[in-house]
Amino acid sequence: MPEKLFDLVQLVTIPTRDQGRSLRFYESLGFEVRADFPWADGHRWIEVYPPGATSTGLSLVPAGPDPVGVRTGVILNTSDIDTTYARMVELGVDVDSGIGRTGSPVEVRIGAVERAEPVPPMFWFRDPDGNELLVVQPHR
Repeated sequence: MPEKLFDLVQLVTIPTRDQGRSLRFYESLGFEVRADFPWADGHRWIEVYPPGATSTGLSLVPAGPDPVGVRTGVILNTSDIDTTYARMVELGVDVDSGIGRTGSPVEVRIGAVERAEPVPPMFWFRDPDGNELLVVQPHR
């Protein structure tokens, strides 16, 4: 067995054209700010985490020449996908037309796979820069 080199995945970067706008957006979804301080070239280093999370967070980084509006590959878990979806709609978040799940016509694409009636239930949403994140209610 190879030796252990890493302890955890700490952060996933989310590119943004406006760090303040992105921070307000993720705070509106209940994320906690755990770091926000001046960083290079007038930008800020910002880390947000789901409430009480002890592992991976999101770092809202200035996009520069990097593209925004990307499918991030970030998957956020929820214990109640219906409530989460409804609340995001109330907040005006750009969400898929519905929740993909058994018995639903909503198709969800992950990588090269597009699937109707995915298991477990899931939907994509987009932040103000168009970056896509997936919400999933895992089996318990």
